[in-house]
Amino acid sequence: MKIFVLVKEVPDTYGDRKLNLETGLADRGAGDVVLDEITERALEVALSHADKNEGTEVVAVAMAPGGSTASVRRALAIGAGSAVHIADEHLAGADLGLTAETLAAAIRRGEPDLVITGNLSTDGSGGVMAAMLAEHLGWAQATALTSVEISSDGITGTRGADAGAQPISASLPAVISITEALPDARFPNFKGIMAAKKKPLEVLTLDDLGVSADPAAAPRTIMTSVAEKPPRAAGVKIIDEGDAAAKLVEYLVQNRLV
Repeated sequence: MKIFVLVKEVPDTYGDRKLNLETGLADRGAGDVVLDEITERALEVALSHADKNEGTEVVAVAMAPGGSTASVRRALAIGAGSAVHIADEHLAGADLGLTAETLAAAIRRGEPDLVITGNLSTDGSGGVMAAMLAEHLGWAQATALTSVEISSDGITGTRGADAGAQPISASLPAVISITEALPDARFPNFKGIMAAKKKPLEVLTLDDLGVSADPAAAPRTIMTSVAEKPPRAAGVKIIDEGDAAAKLVEYLVQNRLV
């Protein structure tokens, strides 16, 4: 079995994150960048299955700037057998549509049996990539899983729901996304870090995948403006002079909060 795991480089969640007001993109030069924790958990799901099933091939796939090799190598150090790094200057600022089209092309090229993603990245927070990939590929999808079991012909798992846990099953090939209910990723040890330097890492461009970033080729999302979040204004203070309750109700009504 071949499993593709989508990993993503994001600004460190423990640092300050800022937007570049010229591009509208996260300013990656403003602090450290790391592999998104949820994608590391997705990698752990694949590696846990590989540990118990000899012959399972785990491939990390990243769409990231050319300077992101260290982050991709971390996925190899954690345990992926090989990696695919999609790096192309025309992908800067790619919207979800172009991202999904590009990743789907890489998946078709690699012909995996299963694709595992995180349910929600910590930078864009789109939460729709797994579903978009499944649509492009014509595969089954199972999203936001809180548990998952992988077999030779399908997956089973559970998804959290308002009334409890919803059982999910799908036949392969499939795209699944997992939540933070799944275990943390294993920590790369010295042996894994050294081995990562020798593991295959293929770098692909849009030309390699036959994908065009030209907006004329397919409609793309257009950002019309971007601005810093305004500073928080002072709150309204109500002094109780025997009529505080009435003033509070009036405030709630005026602001359509009741």
